Amino acid sequence: MDFEFKAGSLPILVSMPHAGADIPDDIAAQLAPCALERADTDWHLPELYGFLGEMGASTIAARWSRYVIDLNRPPEDTNLYPGMDTTGLCPVDTFGRERLYLPGRAPSETEIARRLESYWRPYHRQLRAELDRLLALHGRVVLWDAHSIASRVPRFFEGRLPDLNFGTASGASCAPALTEAVIAQVPKRFSVAVNGRFKGGYITRNYGQPASNIHAIQLEMCQCLYMDESAPFAYRRDLASEVQPALRDMIAAAADWVRP
Repeated sequence: MDFEFKAGSLPILVSMPHAGADIPDDIAAQLAPCALERADTDWHLPELYGFLGEMGASTIAARWSRYVIDLNRPPEDTNLYPGMDTTGLCPVDTFGRERLYLPGRAPSETEIARRLESYWRPYHRQLRAELDRLLALHGRVVLWDAHSIASRVPRFFEGRLPDLNFGTASGASCAPALTEAVIAQVPKRFSVAVNGRFKGGYITRNYGQPASNIHAIQLEMCQCLYMDESAPFAYRRDLASEVQPALRDMIAAAADWVRP
């Protein structure tokens, strides 16, 4: 299976497009040794968000690494942040600018098209189908796109990232009142940014259609809040237990807001 999907009863779908770490054998054979560390994974998100099942939220989490194909990039591979450095649909380097592929083994246009059909489209078909199902049931729905990243990545931003980075396509992907309801649940000990360095990727921007009663919000959180940021990237339950109540409260607030 290309992803793990669980249907819930709440009017909310939590997507984890970068949580996957698997790499098919044929693609792994083309990769440089640095790629096999999978350093740019959104590690442990299904465990961090493990409370979603008992809440009744729908979830979809990728199986395959973003090094195979990035599920949060447009299928035509346009830059989400024009003029700024970013990785593409089929990345060729790591966040640390290490080359992902052995010499001469980077994916061709034909290979990228194959991966798009084999790995990218199935995830998005399921995401679309679940949003449509929840919309038919409830009349309004929230898409929560869950991400995490190392707190310091000089390639993409200076200094340390705020703890919790919310993106709503500069307000276009969800109602401002929903954003406010979510942020109101954040304890003051956590630093927050809204539409700062991260404004939401393809998933947030493409599916968030407030006029059609689908509200999308992305949360990019610092990995130091719940794990070790260096290899082997261990999950830290002691840290996770401090942030999970806030995550649960934010998800609950989003679901409560969107209910009729």
